[in-house]
Amino acid sequence: MSVRGLTRRELVGAGLALGTLSLSACRPRAETRVFVGKATDYARDLTPLLLDALAELGVDRTEVAGRRVLLKPNLVEARPAAPINTHPQVVRAAAEAFRRLGAAEVRVGEGPGHCRDTRRVLEASGLAEVLRHDKLTFVDLNRQPGFVTPNAGGRSGLTRLTLPQALVESDLVVSLAKMKTHHWAGVTLSMKNLFGVMPGSYYGWPKNVLHYAGLEETILDITATVRPQLAIVDGIVGMEGDGPIMGDPRPAGVLVVGRNATAVDATAARLMGVDPLRVRYLAAANGWLGPIDAAAIDQVGERLAGLVTPFRLVAAIPGMRGLAGPGLDY
Repeated sequence: MSVRGLTRRELVGAGLALGTLSLSACRPRAETRVFVGKATDYARDLTPLLLDALAELGVDRTEVAGRRVLLKPNLVEARPAAPINTHPQVVRAAAEAFRRLGAAEVRVGEGPGHCRDTRRVLEASGLAEVLRHDKLTFVDLNRQPGFVTPNAGGRSGLTRLTLPQALVESDLVVSLAKMKTHHWAGVTLSMKNLFGVMPGSYYGWPKNVLHYAGLEETILDITATVRPQLAIVDGIVGMEGDGPIMGDPRPAGVLVVGRNATAVDATAARLMGVDPLRVRYLAAANGWLGPIDAAAIDQVGERLAGLVTPFRLVAAIPGMRGLAGPGLDY
């Protein structure tokens, strides 16, 4: 795909964030709109709910038909009993929603940060069976050829980032995250989920180069450079406590969807009982990568009142201290 004579690769190489020139540019309100949908379990077909969400965001066949979509779920560890990974039924529903809107291709791509055996994670998570049944192609982003692009965020000491080829082969990139607490970052949602696009073959396991450069700084850098066109957070069953791996299940019964990852994460944080202004990387993103103030977000779908499910925060973990919203405590 080209825009005014520039290929997508050239746009990235010039330091422009992916998706900056999306078809939604003529709908400024849609950029700050966040949809909250209620879903109590994974047994139901979630496709209609996601189609409703996309319609509320103004995502229609005009924007999707004939285009290549990359879904980037959160796949971390091969522990099927724990709510670590984006649920396969959410991935399935997202793929089906984009197919119904006429996408030319829907692929699933991830680069697990802990387990080097991506196939093992796919099988244990249940996603491999969905991929086979629904005839979805999977791309191991840890081992894809990479290309170098300027760091559009500039918050860490990294001047350039190496990204997988799948990003320039895709017209729409969707961060498909899991709602979890995080022992270093406080919460992990659609922005932190983008760590999985960074190839382990370049950045190590668990993406050590990025941690050394500064976790919060590189979350901002990657988000500013990749700029996913859409973010979906699986909060039907999330993880509380010592997340993102060792925590406990926390049913929250929601899917959170939006065009702007920062606005989506701020809304998801509020649903977790977390004040996004107290999450340092979200506060740093405010007004730059997107809004986090509730008054600046056009929230649609279900009302937040009554859906807030305070996640347990561990006071002994520095990254979680002081995150609880007004009136909430550990």
